[in-house]
Amino acid sequence: MNDDIKSAKKKSYSKKPSKKERLEQELANKSAQERVAAGGVHIRADGVAVSTAALAARQAALRAAGVNVGISNTDTPSKKTRTTRAQAGLSPTVVRIEAVSPQGDRLAQCLWNAQCLLLDVLKFDVAADKLVSRYLREHRELGPRDRHVVAETVFAVLRQKRVFSHLAQSGGGTLERRLVLLGARGCTTEAGLQAAIAEDEWSWISQVSTVDTRTLPAAVRSNLTDEWFAQLTQAYGETDALALAEALNTAAPLDIRVNTIKSSREAVQVALKNAAFDSETCALAPLGLRLKGKPALQKTDIFTSGAIEVQDEGSQLLTHLLGAKRGEMVADFCAGAGGKTLAIGAMMRNTGRLYAFDTAAHRLAKLKPRLARSGLSNVQAVAIDTETDARVKRLYGKLDRVFIDAPCSGLGTLRRNPDLKWRHGVDSVTRLSGIQANILNSAAKLVKVGGTVVYATCSVLPIENQNVVNAFLAENPNYALVDVTEALAVQNITLPEGAAPAGMLQLLPHLHGTDGFFAACMKRVS
Repeated sequence: MNDDIKSAKKKSYSKKPSKKERLEQELANKSAQERVAAGGVHIRADGVAVSTAALAARQAALRAAGVNVGISNTDTPSKKTRTTRAQAGLSPTVVRIEAVSPQGDRLAQCLWNAQCLLLDVLKFDVAADKLVSRYLREHRELGPRDRHVVAETVFAVLRQKRVFSHLAQSGGGTLERRLVLLGARGCTTEAGLQAAIAEDEWSWISQVSTVDTRTLPAAVRSNLTDEWFAQLTQAYGETDALALAEALNTAAPLDIRVNTIKSSREAVQVALKNAAFDSETCALAPLGLRLKGKPALQKTDIFTSGAIEVQDEGSQLLTHLLGAKRGEMVADFCAGAGGKTLAIGAMMRNTGRLYAFDTAAHRLAKLKPRLARSGLSNVQAVAIDTETDARVKRLYGKLDRVFIDAPCSGLGTLRRNPDLKWRHGVDSVTRLSGIQANILNSAAKLVKVGGTVVYATCSVLPIENQNVVNAFLAENPNYALVDVTEALAVQNITLPEGAAPAGMLQLLPHLHGTDGFFAACMKRVS
């Protein structure tokens, strides 16, 4: 009897179709009536119009790849078949254009991948860096150089979108294809690009490359929305606003901070040199090094050992402004993933108590592996509900120092997150300024008399920076502004001229080579 049961089970399992067979059957069962042909256009069930010629070409390529297909009204592959389809040159909406010579085949494939990715990125409903990372994880067939070309092409489009869109008004093909061609110019050679694209595309690229973009309106040249450019112009004047925008629209360098719990800047620089990584000391941050290019550090011994952390030079300088010392009680408010928390903990020499507060528990969760790597044991991560959480209130008047990394527009980080200017509007600034004021008012109560409060943002707009601090000081006479030049001089850090207007720190990429950061240092006097 047991043999009969086993036989029945084997029989049932043998009849279960494989995933490939189920896919083939599903596609084969689609009715030809679902295809609506009007002027050579196929209307999919999700409402997307696809060229019937392109659809036929994709189906032919699928058959060549070994997959039998019928009529599809969705034309969207399962996750498992994405790699197969990518290798076959397939996409739901992008038709691959062959290279004019075999030497350009690889770059042509990169351009096709960049165009597929760009279609999703330009929806602006998910952060670009997340979409790029996910796409590259799903396309393992792309080598390191290919991945670089795909990512840099997409980010170039995001940085220069307004100028590129103006140039792309001419030419043939889809808008996304023209944007990709313009973006690829910065990460490929002319000869390589010419070999990878059609002759008419190369003629168009050659033509638009001669256009003098200096004649375009200032807002277009800024590659910002009209509203964001108006904000910068109001704060800095048109000339400086354009210089600032140009710097924000360039790729950021790779800066690292040395973890003094594990090593020294000199020893790290030697280790980097032995690993064939060129570096130079940062001009402002005493523990910072700037690397040449963007080498992959995550799997190197110097990174996995916890001797370094990736952190912009400007961000490092903000933590020095706090001046945390051994044995103190300190809080990092809005700690996020803990980049500044790690720097502050190392400055405290792994002593005292450092609270890392944030309302986003999932962001704080990212701090745990970083803490383990860093060797710090003086950090306590606390997920709170609001800035007035009971776990915050019970510490009122007990801490020596508080660092407030306030949520902001992030406009100063456009070098790293160029999609922010398209995903968020100026209206978010007004909403955030109220949140910033509430956080500052609550977090400042944590320090005892004589304690230090540092309010910081990665914004370059006064409404999020000086205005918030000035309003707080006007309402709270028991706090006094401390000149940042004096606060940093104690640590033998000298600021460049113009970096501390009205005693507050304002770092700008076109002047100081860092991301855009603001910070004000205050002391509780009574």
